[in-house]
Amino acid sequence: MKNYIIKTLVVFILLTSFSVAAESITAERPLDKTLPNFLVVLSDDHSAPFVGAYGDPNAITPNLDKFASEGILFRRAYVSSPQCVPSRAGIFASRSPVGIGMSRFSAAFPANVKTFPEYLRESGYFTGLAGRTYHMEGNGGKGDPVRNKEGKLEYHRFADRFDYAKSGNSLMQLAEFLDSVPQGKPFYLQLCFSDPHRPYTNQNIPNPLDPKKIVLPSWFPDTPELRKDIAAYYNEINRFDHDFGKVVAELEQRSLKENTLIIFLGDNGGATLRGKGTLYEFGINVPFIAGWTGKIASGTSSDVLISAEDIGPTLLNIAGITPPQDWTGQSFLPVLQGTKDAPVRKYVFSERGPHGSGLPNHSAAFDLGRTIIGQRYKLIYNAIWQIPYYPVDFSGQPFWQEVQEAVRNGKVPETLVPYFTGESRNIFELYDLQNDPNELNNLAGNPQYAEIETQLKQDLTEWMILERDFVPLPFLQQKNNNNNNRRNRNNIVPDPVPSVP
Repeated sequence: MKNYIIKTLVVFILLTSFSVAAESITAERPLDKTLPNFLVVLSDDHSAPFVGAYGDPNAITPNLDKFASEGILFRRAYVSSPQCVPSRAGIFASRSPVGIGMSRFSAAFPANVKTFPEYLRESGYFTGLAGRTYHMEGNGGKGDPVRNKEGKLEYHRFADRFDYAKSGNSLMQLAEFLDSVPQGKPFYLQLCFSDPHRPYTNQNIPNPLDPKKIVLPSWFPDTPELRKDIAAYYNEINRFDHDFGKVVAELEQRSLKENTLIIFLGDNGGATLRGKGTLYEFGINVPFIAGWTGKIASGTSSDVLISAEDIGPTLLNIAGITPPQDWTGQSFLPVLQGTKDAPVRKYVFSERGPHGSGLPNHSAAFDLGRTIIGQRYKLIYNAIWQIPYYPVDFSGQPFWQEVQEAVRNGKVPETLVPYFTGESRNIFELYDLQNDPNELNNLAGNPQYAEIETQLKQDLTEWMILERDFVPLPFLQQKNNNNNNRRNRNNIVPDPVPSVP
């Protein structure tokens, strides 16, 4: 008990110094002397801006909206992959999936990689993982196979890293976990939900939408089946919102909310057009809201770049633990403290790799891509551009067939046709997210943006080298910089290899 009190006082001193340094409400109202609880809530396949607080006119999300009004909403939060397994691995490890060997969808989380909840556990936290499957025990669910000294395989279960780890009913397990927390101990819990992951169901939807009345994104083909599908997606988000309200109510009923930092985010983008499985904004830009009563200024928002990999270092900083130097995640604690535009990152990186266990006959099962996102510009590198695009998780849906028909009838803008057909893709895509947030105008190869494109390629190359990426480095360009044409092997020449500092 004496050691725990000393540790608590040390943490209080550290957090108070953070608070005084920040130009925020916390400068006048220091953080509590007790170690806070942490709750990370994940929805599944949830793109930004599909939440009312983000300005989405269709989203019926009163609980998330209220949560945002009490905390901080991040508009430029990204996950490290548009697929659940590598994305969640990046969250747990606070490192890039490629850097820890988690690019293969069916891989088990490496036994030799330590997660941030383990650091919390070693420092006195009671840790848990609950709800929808956490995807970290590989194909077959045995865990990471490692040979022992006798040469026999031993399986390291990911669940063994936590005090409590179950998959199933999220709300029931939340209550069970909270009942299990020893008195006087702070806790960390990652609570996972299935909504709005496919298949979409219509059970227990609080406020079902009329497909005819929803507002589609301007670049979506307006077809009846697509409207039905998007309405069903919003309905699942509405159901998740209802459950999120129950999560907050559970904390309030137990008098835990005031001392709990709650973070909500999507694990990757939704399974819709240019979403899940792609490196476009709908694939990797996710809703991300943090709330902490009395510690985070109410109703604020931030446009700073953050990655889901940053959650671990942030929570460790708050708990008075120094994050490891090899983590690619970076703490955004100054932003939580009120330094609204605190520079956390220059870039965010994300990767696309194999999906599921299918053979590589189209991009749904197998793709290799990387992206670098800066304050304004974004570069996508499609390493195997020859493989035709194929959607992840919705190729059999009626709306996709309807969209294909719209393409054949010339009802889809020419700039989007390559993403809705089997044609090959561009090796590089460069977008000005400030003037072109829907990513409709590929600037790669445009002489006016050559310097920006080159710089992003060099910085992406540096990241890939440091992360020991297995994908070929992005030194390939077309002759005459005509990147907007369809590719063939005959018009590709190597660029000089840039040096890496």
